[in-house]
Amino acid sequence: MADFTNTLYTNDNLYILTGLNSNLVDLIYLDPPFNSKRTYSAPIGSKAAGASFKDMWTWDDVNEAYLETLAEDFPALPDFIGAVGILHSKAMSAYLTYMAQRIIEMHRVLKDTGSLYLHCDPTASHYLKIVLDEIFGKNNFRNEINWCYASGGVSKRYFARKHDIILFYAKSKNYKFNTQYREYSEGTKQRGLTAYKKRLNENYELSSKGAVMSDWWADIIPLLSPTSYERTGYPTQKPLALLQRIIKASSNEGDIVLDPFCGCATTCVAAQQLGRKWIGIDIEWKAKEVLIQRLSDDSGMFKDFISPDFIPQRTDVIIVAPTKKEMREQLYKEQNKLCNGCGHEYFLKDLETDHIVPKAKGGGDYYENYQLLCGNCNKMKGKNTMEYLRMKNNTHKKILKKEIVFGR
Repeated sequence: MADFTNTLYTNDNLYILTGLNSNLVDLIYLDPPFNSKRTYSAPIGSKAAGASFKDMWTWDDVNEAYLETLAEDFPALPDFIGAVGILHSKAMSAYLTYMAQRIIEMHRVLKDTGSLYLHCDPTASHYLKIVLDEIFGKNNFRNEINWCYASGGVSKRYFARKHDIILFYAKSKNYKFNTQYREYSEGTKQRGLTAYKKRLNENYELSSKGAVMSDWWADIIPLLSPTSYERTGYPTQKPLALLQRIIKASSNEGDIVLDPFCGCATTCVAAQQLGRKWIGIDIEWKAKEVLIQRLSDDSGMFKDFISPDFIPQRTDVIIVAPTKKEMREQLYKEQNKLCNGCGHEYFLKDLETDHIVPKAKGGGDYYENYQLLCGNCNKMKGKNTMEYLRMKNNTHKKILKKEIVFGR
């Protein structure tokens, strides 16, 4: 099996996820954009100076044609995302489509014993939960964790917003979970001892492990202060203690932790500190530089870190030569003699073999990634995605419709 671990990829995470093997990782944590309609930038002079990202979404960011590709495996999602576009905004439906496409791949690369933690805020948490319910199954929902903090701004027009939401899903009922504990409050210690002594008339001690942790995290993990030693200046950076808690709860030493929106790589650093392997992905070039500095500063852990320039290729699928007669005949049968782009019927000899996911974007030479296209669709698609081809075909149909109606 290919060893993808202790690796940082700097590219669109969809392309990297597509190239990772199925059932590869034990835990996924992601802190994606929240559709907050803001642009985040690291301050000049910080470790992450130059890093920024736009958290505003339109259909220019996500191709609307992708909704069609969800229908076969997740038929409820296109209807739901379409309804959100009416009830909320087209920007939110574009954002959910972007997230759904990537969550589907995360579900594939996660082991059956694995878990996913999606960090968000009330901007889109209720919409993202329905997307996760559909992809992971509503019965695999485990917790809506509230991470509370005291710092930040206040308002005179509404209650101060002082918590984030972390949605915790398992892939199956056989997921890993290590119970976590917090320290008893002084009041609990005194009340507990007094009550038990009176009732049991004997010496009693509260558990040395502490109180079992609930889904309300309002204890000792504050937002990072501007002067924190952890601070890199990276926008939306989360504290190491938060990631350490999640990693301890849902993985064991030697397990693989994946963060597909790793930013300044807090997840990667926490995973390595706790004896786990890790995979980090971020589209921002600055992430690589910040991670090198953080791991180098942290007990010399940089020696276990690599950052390749290439997109990984899956090794868990059967490689099939694209010119094989049997493969073309099988694809022709599965596609019902139709071009997989325009949907028109052709003789087999008139169809060309093509990659569904281009090799330049993480696609590989395996059967599931091949299709048959007519010459026109294959030329139109080029090295782009199928979403691009569908958009072009839909545009072409609209032009033809106008010509028929208006005689142009």
